[in-house]
Amino acid sequence: MKKALLHVLVPVCACAAVAASGLLDSVSVDLTYEHYAERAVPQLPAFLAMPFNSLVNLGYLVMGLYWLRRSEEGSYNDGRAAYHKDVFAIMAIAYGPVQWVRLATLSRLPAVLDQWFTLPIFAWVPVWCGYITHGWRPGRALALELTSLASYGLALLHPRGFEVALGLHVALAVARGCEVQKRHGDGRSLRYLCLAVLSCVGFVVLKLLDLPLDRVWLFRHLSGHFWSKVCDVLQFHYSFCFLTYLTRVASTRKAYMD
Repeated sequence: MKKALLHVLVPVCACAAVAASGLLDSVSVDLTYEHYAERAVPQLPAFLAMPFNSLVNLGYLVMGLYWLRRSEEGSYNDGRAAYHKDVFAIMAIAYGPVQWVRLATLSRLPAVLDQWFTLPIFAWVPVWCGYITHGWRPGRALALELTSLASYGLALLHPRGFEVALGLHVALAVARGCEVQKRHGDGRSLRYLCLAVLSCVGFVVLKLLDLPLDRVWLFRHLSGHFWSKVCDVLQFHYSFCFLTYLTRVASTRKAYMD
């Protein structure tokens, strides 16, 4: 777990330093509450200015801590398997506060980091899938994560550059998930994969339709953006279910063949 924590904190600090340096000041980010359908409540403190969209970030912390704790219960005999899980869990734990600070401050630094951190999180799914299929290849994992971080440079080239980068990351994660399902999966893993993909679709669609959905009574208080974050947490959770289950399946088959 200590190694996983270090390997997440180092790039987090590096990204924060780059964002604070001003190199990404031309990136297009939304810095007003008008971007969200949920109404801000001036009477509340800044960290609860948008109560539902703020508090939903606790979901990332709870879910991340749940999966991080699983390794302490001895569920993983393979240290590298536990490492992949712990990195993913720590990413989730770090991501929630960044989004919360963005809403509380409406400042550029957390807004940029909110976008940027999304990319290596999605990129960890292909890294983990590669471990399940081919074993631990640290050079390949490092190259994929560095490429993912560098891809945020598209946001400097075009106002929609981040969306393009995110779309490519989502497509790669789904494609690698389907590939590892085909090679090692069964009905249970297929169920997890479908739930993860459906949650991903909900995350994207509900976020894009946040303002239009405000005209629908059902989304008047619990907005589309709020439910997109619920879907994001579920996407994380079912990805964990899918990847940890297939890690055990692949490890068992390998041990049997040996």
